[in-house]
Amino acid sequence: MIVLYINVIILCLLVITAIAINQQDNLFATTMLTGIFSLLSASLFVCLDAVDVAFTEAAVGAGIALILFLGALSLIKYKEKIKNKISFLGFFIVILTGSLLIYGLQDIPAFASPENPVQTYLADRYIVASEKEIGIPNLVTSVLASYRGYDTLGEVTVIFTACIGVLMLLGRSRGDYKGIVSREKS
Repeated sequence: MIVLYINVIILCLLVITAIAINQQDNLFATTMLTGIFSLLSASLFVCLDAVDVAFTEAAVGAGIALILFLGALSLIKYKEKIKNKISFLGFFIVILTGSLLIYGLQDIPAFASPENPVQTYLADRYIVASEKEIGIPNLVTSVLASYRGYDTLGEVTVIFTACIGVLMLLGRSRGDYKGIVSREKS
């Protein structure tokens, strides 16, 4: 029961952080709140026993993305230009997408229900047969490396691609600054 309360508290903090992000006009504060949002998301994933997803969220969302945002902020002003234009098309698309997502939730089994497919046969198979089928004695390693191998490969690919992107941006910006400085001096 305490886990449910923790999940609800983290979910409320996520909603509060999202509202605060939306109301900010200071881009530095928005960037910091985005990092907090990512860490709260990672915490929620840990509470939901999705540690691998939590690790990826913390590394990419709160780590690499935050560094990229701070790097971009060093090149621009800290205040957002306020535009008072309301997009009804964007509002309609958000409402439509939200409605479709809520409609899609109707087919998902109840959370932590003993009748869920993962609870009825899949968990027992992983626990009992994974060492025989895979040959790896560690249950978590056998699940991540074999049963969820493509998912893990995808997560590693995302982290690797993000790292390469950051390195390319840092390498490019160093060369661009030298050209800008030399143009300003002349």
